[in-house]
Amino acid sequence: MDTFNILKERGFVQQCSDEAALQEVLSSCGVIYYVGFDPTADSLHVGSLMPIMAMAHLQKAGNIPIAIIGGGTAMIGDPSGRTRMRQLLSAEEIETNGIKICEQLQRYLVLDNQQGRFINNAEWLLDLNYIKFLRDIGRHFKVNEMIKAEGYRQRLEREEGLSFIEFNYQLLQAYDFLMLFERHGCILQMGGDDQWGNILSGVDLIRRIKGQKVYALTFPLISTARGQKMGKTESGAVWLDAGKVSPYEFYQYWINADDRDVIRFLAYFTFLSMEKIRELGTFKDAELRKAKEILAFEATKLAHGVEEAEKAQTASRAAFDKDGEELSALPTTTIKRDRFVLGIPVVELFCEVGLAFSKSDARRLIKQGGAYLNRDKISSAEILIKEEFLENNEVLLRRGKKNYHRILVE
Repeated sequence: MDTFNILKERGFVQQCSDEAALQEVLSSCGVIYYVGFDPTADSLHVGSLMPIMAMAHLQKAGNIPIAIIGGGTAMIGDPSGRTRMRQLLSAEEIETNGIKICEQLQRYLVLDNQQGRFINNAEWLLDLNYIKFLRDIGRHFKVNEMIKAEGYRQRLEREEGLSFIEFNYQLLQAYDFLMLFERHGCILQMGGDDQWGNILSGVDLIRRIKGQKVYALTFPLISTARGQKMGKTESGAVWLDAGKVSPYEFYQYWINADDRDVIRFLAYFTFLSMEKIRELGTFKDAELRKAKEILAFEATKLAHGVEEAEKAQTASRAAFDKDGEELSALPTTTIKRDRFVLGIPVVELFCEVGLAFSKSDARRLIKQGGAYLNRDKISSAEILIKEEFLENNEVLLRRGKKNYHRILVE
């Protein structure tokens, strides 16, 4: 199967500027393509995996990825999908974030400046001559067409409006594509479907200035079957940084996927063959747990390595089997023993370790029968957790069926 149809079969293709032509281009290897990543945080999250996995599939087929970190564009902020202006970061913050993001991308991609590249668009954006840029690039853009873009239109309808520096974002992203075409022969830009207008502006700019045809491809914006934004939970984003979200918690995110999401997530976020995925799609009821374990293991292996994936799987099985062993990969907090001598109110402890959002949330959880201590249901919100509750200098808390937290006593 050709590369384009691999992406299409797995569900990556939402829109494409010229499907037949791009399919023909991707029938041979060596195509140079790029995706931009936002450096306004020091980690990517699960929502970033859609473009990362698409890039990885293309690279496995012999094509050459360019991962662009928006060191220049982040200085002004992308208004796409935003109701408010992004917080502006310093060049130093952006550079630090970019280094960490590059490390995460290298778990999925080879970025050795031969098989793939990692580039900061600050290289050509920060030293732009503004008057020359307006004369050479700005003249190709029509304001009445730009404001029709969904991201701009939504912001213009709100009280805060759209700042002038944000209005320049589409020009700068189009210029990125032009620079990558000129410097590296890049002919394909990919991104989320909310970037469709910005990507097409680059296609059009290269056609106008260079007289050459290049291509645009967007991915669907993924929501879970429960209607949640991909990579978001009640406690926040599911980061790829193990310091923000442990490998165990990352594994549990996939284990807890809605049954309706498992097969499409296997297609998006693993390298399993579609033949194998279709086989897993026949699993029902109790068997579906096996498909979820495969999804969780494969996704965690890519993000954190085989060893961490194995530890997370072992801990998950131990917790849910009520075995009580191999819990080292569970999210863990260390607390001094003298606090247990006095006794810690159970509602405070649930809040402290992040299993409850507030004391009232903890009390409601206990009242509804969803709070557990060492696998026993907690009957009262007035309980003090004292030394008598310790088992081998540990306490195991649980919220609901699947959210565990281990406390080590120091």
